[in-house]
Amino acid sequence: MHMLITLGLGAVLALPASASFDGNLNYDSPSRLHPRLGIDVPIVARRSYKRGAIAFLPSQLNFTHGVASGDPYPDSVILWTRIAPSLVASDSNVTVEGTVPLYNHDTEPYIKADANPVCVNWKVTRATGNSTGNSTGLNSTAPVASGTAYTTGDIDYTVKARNPVLIVEATGLAPFTAYNYQFTVCGSNNASPLGLTKTAPASDADIDQLKFAVFSCSNYPNGYFNAYGNAARKAQQDYVVHLGDYIYESAAKGPRAHNPPRLLFSLFDYRTRHGQYRTDPDLQLLSKDFAWIATWDDHEVANNGYRDGFSGLNNTEESFRNDGPMISVDQRKMNAVRAYFEWMPIRQVDMDDNLRIWRSFKMGKLMDFIVLDTRNYDRSITTLGWNNDYIDLIADDASRTLMGSRQENWFYNQLSESSERGATWRVVGNQIIFSRIVEGFGINGDNWNGYTANRNRTLKHLYDNNIGNNVFLAGDSHQNWVSDLVWLGEKEYDDTTGAGALGVEFAGTAVSSTGNRKPINGTDADARARIDQNPVLQWQDGYYRGYFLMSVGKDRIETQFFGSPSVASRNAYDLPLANFTVLAGDNRLSRPVAGGSVESGSLRGGEVEHTNLTLNTETGEWDIVTFEQMYLSTR
Repeated sequence: MHMLITLGLGAVLALPASASFDGNLNYDSPSRLHPRLGIDVPIVARRSYKRGAIAFLPSQLNFTHGVASGDPYPDSVILWTRIAPSLVASDSNVTVEGTVPLYNHDTEPYIKADANPVCVNWKVTRATGNSTGNSTGLNSTAPVASGTAYTTGDIDYTVKARNPVLIVEATGLAPFTAYNYQFTVCGSNNASPLGLTKTAPASDADIDQLKFAVFSCSNYPNGYFNAYGNAARKAQQDYVVHLGDYIYESAAKGPRAHNPPRLLFSLFDYRTRHGQYRTDPDLQLLSKDFAWIATWDDHEVANNGYRDGFSGLNNTEESFRNDGPMISVDQRKMNAVRAYFEWMPIRQVDMDDNLRIWRSFKMGKLMDFIVLDTRNYDRSITTLGWNNDYIDLIADDASRTLMGSRQENWFYNQLSESSERGATWRVVGNQIIFSRIVEGFGINGDNWNGYTANRNRTLKHLYDNNIGNNVFLAGDSHQNWVSDLVWLGEKEYDDTTGAGALGVEFAGTAVSSTGNRKPINGTDADARARIDQNPVLQWQDGYYRGYFLMSVGKDRIETQFFGSPSVASRNAYDLPLANFTVLAGDNRLSRPVAGGSVESGSLRGGEVEHTNLTLNTETGEWDIVTFEQMYLSTR
């Protein structure tokens, strides 16, 4: 075994230890500005020598969960994989336990920890085509970037490759360019699947069009991730956006029962759940071939979270003792955040604390993509199942915020900077519905309706500064909602023409999470009632699971919504639901909205025609497809 280490890893181990460990961003997750927030790399490295740790044979290791990429910049992208002896998550809590400060990662516990560091090389080459083909390795051209990194059980054997050499001047790497990438166990032919990714356009680039596939709310036990597979096979998007609820913390049962089979609290729990979700073949396919831009919602931690608790766990001694396995609100969040940063291809942006996930992407002169955290950063109390009347009473308080003052000010500055630099569009990715929507029961205090002052401050900034061409994206609700963006009660608005709006909102349904469980005639009736009650709402549908494709061009945005006829089985059926156009400078949905006709739900001033004409994304054939069952049983 030791000879194998010398032969297989000797060239790498001869390097200064910190150099190779430093290649893995997960060791200093989440911020390079604050070294104390990361794992003490020298101690981890020294431990490998001091204790005579024996490395795994390459044949003992597997790329257990595929590969992924994310957070594209013009000169770099984050690459991710997991290389481990098994699918089982690490059960070590040394990065989050004991007396370490909140969201900090202490160093001393690692000295005594057992380690078998795994060495991986990674390479990036110019893409030769979609990697869903038969290719099993990188093309023969010289790599434009490469590196070496270690991983261990400390970080659940995950790897996020640092590639600072991905700089245009240094390597000739071009912005808005496709690249293949691959990981290999050092000194072996044990290679990961071949990935495909794409860099972002340069901020001053003259780009004609960018396409984004937008997803939210993927609940593993509730159904199959058919929407992921359909988007991957059609391959129409440049990038994937996930607006949160990427995993769920629940203990649902059924044929795709959650693992572990309990509510999540510990670091091991969250790691295991992330690992389970990444075994899904459609998630692996979409992750392998497209760069993701992701943010979290509440279920990556726990339902209806805010700064001091969740619906099922309050920051009190009574709740601590009775509602969980003696794990506090803050510790639970710390565990979840740690696992999320380990398992997602997300950048650790410059920040003052490791809860920051809000960030922005300047994508040519065409658009700025601004990603918010309206859930976990500094959110005022939300609906918790027992305090709805209280939330109704305080919803209009000026002190209420979804983001905290620091993020709010950053958000408004991003909007202004985008307008001032001449970007055509401002696309805002947030978790929850922004528009003022009233339902039969009243308002939903868990979305922007419960934080009226925060919404009004946002609208005031846009109107006062004459910032137009705004597109808000949302998930969370498990239904489709398309609205004009309007400051109701303050600005005049004509729901027939859209005059008075300053943008639009596209809120998408879930990948698989439960929506309206009624038959489609019942969900259509509910949608009609919502349209009648809400003047800004132009289309609503609660029946289908799915996603939408947003094509951002210089003169217009075109958004196509697609539905999965059933997530009770793994299938390749993709049903077009509705198409929308927004012309640059109009600040409203083009009329007639959706061309006057949609597949399902209710359309203001238009018709609904149930054709069931569905594309099979595996064969390319169209057919009339119906299913009796939408969801899997979770009992």
